[in-house]
Amino acid sequence: MENEELISLKNIVVEFDGERIIDNLNLTIKDREFVTLLGPSGCGKTTTLRIIAGFVEPQAGDVLFECKKINGVPPYKRPVNTIFQRYALFPHLNVYENIAFGLRVHKVPNTEIRQRVSEMLSLVNLQGFEKRDVSKLSGGQQQRVAIARAVINRPKVLLLDEPLAALDLKLRQSMQLELKNIQKSLGITFVYVTHDQEEALSMSDTIVVMNNGKIQQIGSPIDIYNEPQNAFVADFIGESNIINGVMLSDYHVRFAGVDFDCVDKGFALEEPVDVVIRPEDIKIVEPEKGQLVFTVESCIFKGVHYEMIMDCDGFKWMVHSTKFEQVGDRVGMLIYPDDIHIMKKSDVPVYTDGGEGDRR
Repeated sequence: MENEELISLKNIVVEFDGERIIDNLNLTIKDREFVTLLGPSGCGKTTTLRIIAGFVEPQAGDVLFECKKINGVPPYKRPVNTIFQRYALFPHLNVYENIAFGLRVHKVPNTEIRQRVSEMLSLVNLQGFEKRDVSKLSGGQQQRVAIARAVINRPKVLLLDEPLAALDLKLRQSMQLELKNIQKSLGITFVYVTHDQEEALSMSDTIVVMNNGKIQQIGSPIDIYNEPQNAFVADFIGESNIINGVMLSDYHVRFAGVDFDCVDKGFALEEPVDVVIRPEDIKIVEPEKGQLVFTVESCIFKGVHYEMIMDCDGFKWMVHSTKFEQVGDRVGMLIYPDDIHIMKKSDVPVYTDGGEGDRR
């Protein structure tokens, strides 16, 4: 059934205390797909995961598994397993018994238990840890035990609710690769919840960007990053300069008081639009060669590039460049048509994290 529809959520509505948490959500997840639900806190991504798991029943809409409606089916009868932020390992059981627990509940013969636990230990690189007390494991090792325990029963779907949130940066990055490899090795569907954009981009086959209980965009990591469908997605996935613009005609737009060529069409004459430009797509040149002229306000070394805030007639631009620019210098800017992304004005609020915001 590879690449066929496995899970389908149709017209899902969830309300808590009169507040709509999920608003007419429609989503299809394919067999053997690594799908990430991505969005800020409170966007509805964990609630969506819990609907699939059976922990939350929608007030309206259908939950389908292999085209069969499973509304009302309790979690333990669904072919899914869930890993939460807190791994909920059994502290009185060692690594082996934690992993074997589900098989013992189902009264699997000891010979088969030994074989399958051994396979799981190998899968998560914990050979030799069988008798280890789980409380004495590192965070990454505990997470591996939780994964092994969750998949030893061979669920068709593994649901993961921000399982790496408690790990430090280096370990989190290492576990991202391990999780992706485990998913490929097992050949099962992973549905993963995170608010970390980099995590979603590096691990997923498909990203579902959510905000305010609604899906904003569904696509591959490359599509989501390079072709955001609205200002919220553009600003939430990576950094973006989002500028008010006006379409002059097909392939022509005006922003910051200057006319630019672009690659977009189909807008009304003089239609107000959002213009999205990634910081890394801005080329710095001599002032007299630029389409716009900036004043450098700050320049911070980020390892692979300098991150600069530049002022142009009161508008603050973010620019990424491998070249250092001195604060107070005047520089020119070039933007090529392929690097200008035009999208319709939206009432969706742009995500901000307390920094420069959307730099409108």
